[in-house]
Amino acid sequence: MEHSDTPEHQSAQPNTVTMPLGLFVFVLLYGGMTVLAGVLAYKQVQLWPSNLAVESGIFAFLLLVVISSTIAQLYGKALAQRIVWWGFLPLFIASVLMQLVLGLPASPEMVQGRAEDLAAFERVHSTVWRVWAAGPAAYIVSLLLNIWIFERLRGSGDSTTWSLMVRGAIASALSQAVDSVIFIFLAFYGLFPIMNLMIGQVIAKVSLSIILVPILITLGVRAAQWLDRR
Repeated sequence: MEHSDTPEHQSAQPNTVTMPLGLFVFVLLYGGMTVLAGVLAYKQVQLWPSNLAVESGIFAFLLLVVISSTIAQLYGKALAQRIVWWGFLPLFIASVLMQLVLGLPASPEMVQGRAEDLAAFERVHSTVWRVWAAGPAAYIVSLLLNIWIFERLRGSGDSTTWSLMVRGAIASALSQAVDSVIFIFLAFYGLFPIMNLMIGQVIAKVSLSIILVPILITLGVRAAQWLDRR
C-alpha cells in the first residue's frame, strides 16, 4: 500500500536543514584558511626590490577577509560574525593535533633514514605555536573590524558593484593594518628585529586590500550567487 502525501505522513518525515550551497562552500573554505594562515606565517618572503618582508600567512588571511565580507554581503552581518568566532574551532583542533603529533615518537624508519626531515619538521612546528597563539588575537580583532566597517559603509542598502568594491577596499585596508601590528608584535617580537617585517606587512596588506580584495570580493559574491542557483 503506497503512502499518500497527507499532512500526517509529511510530518513523520525527518526534519531537514537546508543551507545555500554558496554559504556551505565558503564556510568550508573559511575553516581551511584559518589553519593554513598560521602554517604559512612561519615563512617571511621578501618584498622585492626592497629589503622589506611580509609573512606568507597574508595570502590565506586576505582570503579570510574576502570570504567574511562575501558572507556579510549575501547572508548578513550576524552570520558573518558567528563564522569568525567559530573559526577558532578548526584552529584550536589543529593546534591540539599538532602538539599530539610532536609528542608521539617517530618511526624507526624516519629516525634512521630521514633524520633531517624529522628535525626540520619538529623545528618548524615546535616553534610555530607562538604564531598560532598570536594569530587568534589579530584574527578576531581585524576580521570583526572588517565586517563592522564593511557593513557601516553599506549605507541605505547600496549594493552596486562599485559600492561593493569601495567598501571592501576601505574595510580590508584598515582592518589589515591593525592586524599587521598586532600579529607581528605578538608572534615575532624578541626573536629578531621586526620593524622591516611590520612595515612590509602593513604596506603589502594595505596595497593588496586596495588593489586585489575589492575584485576578489566581487568575484566571491558572484560565485556564491551562482552556487546558490545550482
